[in-house]
Amino acid sequence: MEPTILFETNDYLVINKPSGLMVHSDGKTDKPTLTDWIIKKYPELKGIGEPIVSDEQEIDRPGIVHRLDEETSGVIIVAKTQESFTYFKKLFMNREIQKEYHAFVWGHFKEASGTVAEPIGRNKNDFRQRHAGRGIRGETKEAITKWEAMNQFEDEQGQQFSFMHLFPKTGRTHQLRVHMKFLQRPIVSDTLYAPTKPDALGFSRVALHARKISFVDQDGQKIEAEAPYPPDFEAAIASFIKI
Repeated sequence: MEPTILFETNDYLVINKPSGLMVHSDGKTDKPTLTDWIIKKYPELKGIGEPIVSDEQEIDRPGIVHRLDEETSGVIIVAKTQESFTYFKKLFMNREIQKEYHAFVWGHFKEASGTVAEPIGRNKNDFRQRHAGRGIRGETKEAITKWEAMNQFEDEQGQQFSFMHLFPKTGRTHQLRVHMKFLQRPIVSDTLYAPTKPDALGFSRVALHARKISFVDQDGQKIEAEAPYPPDFEAAIASFIKI
């Protein structure tokens, strides 16, 4: 579970995070995290960014401007200075960073592309889940996802799947997973949002990969970083997509 550096300047890193690695501690487990790796490799980053408080415990998040779920692989930005952290935080708030995710989902689509603009809130029946549509508890937040069904196919058992390009225009917790569930096309091997579905296509984790991120950095340079596919994505694409 070793991260790899895709791009680096004096101000920031762009990293490919492997699946299974938490971005930062939740204060409840001793699992290894991306922030552990950051502090080991870049001890001068300690204190950069903003800590969070969980169960009355302050958790340092050196350089972390945004996050990926533990099982989600792919590209993530890490600020190396407080000025860079503030700059990227503003870019995210102003929606000036473009993100592209790739995913395998259950089922086929009638249209080749579309947009989900369903607000996201807490699930009234499960505190771990976010929710879109009926069944939301408490406050909701705007959430917008554009999607493209790039390939639609069947496996050896005749089960239908789609290979997706997903473009979140907002950054809500579990947004892509929630919006795909809202479309009744949950992401493959998502045990939280599709617990009755079996693992499929060789995945034993959520079949979601943060493929690309694009932005203009502090020096005015246009950056587009792409995270290579991990082995499970490579195998599924070779077996079912053949692109």
